[in-house]
Amino acid sequence: MDVLLDKINGLLPSIWIAINTLWPAVLMLIIGWLVIGWVRKLVVKILTHKMDDASAFFLGQITHALLLIILFISVLSELGVNTTSLLAALGAASLAVGLALKDSLKNLASGFLLVALKPFKKGDYIEAAGTGGSVDRLTLSHTYLKTSDNKIVMIPNSSLIHTNLTNYSTESKRRLDLFVGVSYDDDVREVKKILLKLANDDKRSLQTPAPLAAIINFGDSSVDFTLRIWVNSSDFWALKWHLMEQIKITFDEQKITIPYPQRVVHSATDTNH
Repeated sequence: MDVLLDKINGLLPSIWIAINTLWPAVLMLIIGWLVIGWVRKLVVKILTHKMDDASAFFLGQITHALLLIILFISVLSELGVNTTSLLAALGAASLAVGLALKDSLKNLASGFLLVALKPFKKGDYIEAAGTGGSVDRLTLSHTYLKTSDNKIVMIPNSSLIHTNLTNYSTESKRRLDLFVGVSYDDDVREVKKILLKLANDDKRSLQTPAPLAAIINFGDSSVDFTLRIWVNSSDFWALKWHLMEQIKITFDEQKITIPYPQRVVHSATDTNH
């Protein structure tokens, strides 16, 4: 028993030294972590007044990551680790790390380009990389889109830089193009009159430029019309769906035919029989 107590008493100085060395580092880590989280929120809040939310969120994440690196280096230094040697070793390993994380670094660089070029902002409806949706947020590696059926799609930032990107929310007005085919037996003047009336009767249709109805093609089975209407971007889909329904209803009432695809086959007979 005395031997055990002697060993414990002999270890006490080492334990106290370890505690005295460890607790400042732990305290620094906890306080630093809390402060960095607060700083990130403050940076995002300040930047939101100068740029869109998606870009502010991205730069806030960059600030958060840089401050965490500084914090961890400071904690290691407090623990007595030779950070100069550590940084030198990290510098030597940076090439290997860069090659291993080349896709992540590409996405990070692309994120900076998206912030600089500003092809979209939070809430814009875009189409890119085969996906369409409203921009939810821009992170270090991915852009998050929320689709119309409430799904979240992650797209690598580099894909948005290296592909065609269509932003449907940039302009306040859009042109709505509707296409409809009618029978060759129908009166095309009456068809044009009906299409223009449906467009002009809806208050969501803008009059500058005025709606346009015109024949665009003589198809195999139909005379093809286009109806072009300028509309506020916020009314685009509602007006499109409403007019498509009204065109079908009105055509049925006016006995105007939207023909099925068809072919007329003429049979040649031998005149000698």
